[in-house]
Amino acid sequence: MNVSAPFITRPIATTMLMVALLLVGMVAYLMLPVAPLPQVDFPTIQVTAQLPGTSPETMASTVATPLERQFSQIAGVAQLTSVSGIGTSAITVQFNLSRNIDAAAQDIQAAINAAAGQLPKNLPSPPTYKKTNPSDAPVMILALTSEILPLTTINDYADNIVAQQLSQVDGVALVLIAGAKKAAVRIEASPVALAGRGLGLEDIRAAVSIANLNAPKGTLNGPRQGYTLENNDQLMTAENYRPIIVAWRNGSPVRLSDVSTVVDGAEESRGLGTYNGKPSILLIIQRQPGVNVIATVERIRAALPHLQASIPPAIDVHIVSDRTQTIRASVSDVQFTLILTIGLVVMVIFLFLRNLKATLIPSVTVPLSLIGTFAVMYLLGYSLDNLSLMALTIAVGFVVDDAIVMLENIYRHVEEGMEPYEAALKGAGEIGFTIISISCSLIAVFIPLLLMGGIVGRLFREFAMTVTVTIVVSAIVSLTLTPMMCSRLLRHSDGTGNPVTRAFNRAVDRMVEAYRRGLERVLRHQTLTLLITLATVGATIWLYVAMPKGFLPQQDTGLITAVAEAGPEVSFVEMQRLVGKVIEAIKHDPDVIGAVAVIGVSPINPTPNAGHLAITLKNRDQRQALAGNIVERLKRLVAPLPGMVVYFQPVQEIQILLADKELSRVDGV
Repeated sequence: MNVSAPFITRPIATTMLMVALLLVGMVAYLMLPVAPLPQVDFPTIQVTAQLPGTSPETMASTVATPLERQFSQIAGVAQLTSVSGIGTSAITVQFNLSRNIDAAAQDIQAAINAAAGQLPKNLPSPPTYKKTNPSDAPVMILALTSEILPLTTINDYADNIVAQQLSQVDGVALVLIAGAKKAAVRIEASPVALAGRGLGLEDIRAAVSIANLNAPKGTLNGPRQGYTLENNDQLMTAENYRPIIVAWRNGSPVRLSDVSTVVDGAEESRGLGTYNGKPSILLIIQRQPGVNVIATVERIRAALPHLQASIPPAIDVHIVSDRTQTIRASVSDVQFTLILTIGLVVMVIFLFLRNLKATLIPSVTVPLSLIGTFAVMYLLGYSLDNLSLMALTIAVGFVVDDAIVMLENIYRHVEEGMEPYEAALKGAGEIGFTIISISCSLIAVFIPLLLMGGIVGRLFREFAMTVTVTIVVSAIVSLTLTPMMCSRLLRHSDGTGNPVTRAFNRAVDRMVEAYRRGLERVLRHQTLTLLITLATVGATIWLYVAMPKGFLPQQDTGLITAVAEAGPEVSFVEMQRLVGKVIEAIKHDPDVIGAVAVIGVSPINPTPNAGHLAITLKNRDQRQALAGNIVERLKRLVAPLPGMVVYFQPVQEIQILLADKELSRVDGV
């Protein structure tokens, strides 16, 4: 049975089908999201509980431990970790990849309810949970600074205007505020003054709660009219709190200002965000799953001028990190490699066929097979990432094989004197089954990758599926469009050609003759050839064992993370000074643009003696050293600093995907 015959006899219908495939593929290409790696979602839930003022040890024993006992009994839990800090505990529950995240969330809520009787009775609110994906790294980090405005004012604009409007940008999933400085009134009680009046901290708490109660006041009703009292008892400034009467002693009121110092400040005084050493409010922007990273960041950049105009001119907005710079570079390199590969393949075909019309056939079918793959990738929910584009690059060799096998067999009959139409029918009938069998054998190679489980299986499934789809599309194009074009474009040649063709033919003949002589020598020394083969196999095995191994090649994303730790006895003020010294030392490196840091107690740092840093490097073409070498330089820069231990790690996409937090250690003196 000749599968290609209906398509050869119906060239217009075949052409229209291929044009439709081309258009659908091109539209799908424009709609495919762009990402560094395939989207891999981890079924992970984070549970947070807060008890203000409690030590980390107490939080771990009285809050985290009862919750962990209940969570460990849930089916399908793969990993359970918790971090307890001052007044807060965060428990991360990671389930097996096959577990449904919605069903897991219901089990988490049931476990929280079961642990309620074992938790402290004075928890201000029950523990809360949210679905998270540790592989969702921020696509952009912004820093808001000001030379004249306090951080509390900057935080108000960042929280109420900038973060709210950025959250509405298409593709943005979440905007987190690091180093938040929410405005608050701080009451610092004087133990001596309280003791002298026979009062305690509970008296202050009760008085402040009663005076600051914002509750309905009722209504005034008359025979004709009714009026609802709308007086607001909410106190907003320290000046409003100072006159509050705490108690009466000897017929005189004891006011809050008599027994304490009341000041306007921040809700959390032991946490701070910095940008290049300046206090700042940091905005961490995360994208929605499956959206185009580059398009999302472009929309954010387009919205920044409008946001800048919506806040006071005294507030400066800095772009600290743009993750798309490395994504653009890596994807562009792979796209260039793909185009170059197609060009080289077409050039080689032209050199050996020496026929422009014959070369035109694979020049059309090879790109068409790749473009048609984009349509299937879109239907499968895949993205344009390093692995899928690498799969397309590798598949070029498979795609051109199908086209060449069909083309050469038909071209052989044309050179023997057969008319192109009859040659296409006969050649396609002879080679059609071969193309199908080749495609099936190639697909079988990738079956183990398609069936592989775990994180690695999910990561490489898109790679294997993309290659498989490309092979299938290539087989379809080679069985339909290729023979049809051969029947219309191929012409018989007399074999003489022009001087360039004759010179190339002579060169090829000399290569074939040299190969024949070399083969004869090898066959005369079979024992020596066998020994060399065995030695080559042995050397290959030895090199495989000795060669360094890794999951993926090292990447340079232009971003370095660091963790700075001091002793547990270090105060927040001293910690701020030490981290400032680290930032000043880091800024002396010529390849560093800037650094942001989050110091003290925050969702990122559970303890006040830790600081997280993100160090931004210059573009790859503007610096001479790779990120790994820069890390070694930074280690030497911070090594002389006393009282501080710093861990550095270049950020890599695969580490972001696997949420790898392992850092190399550098000890300060």
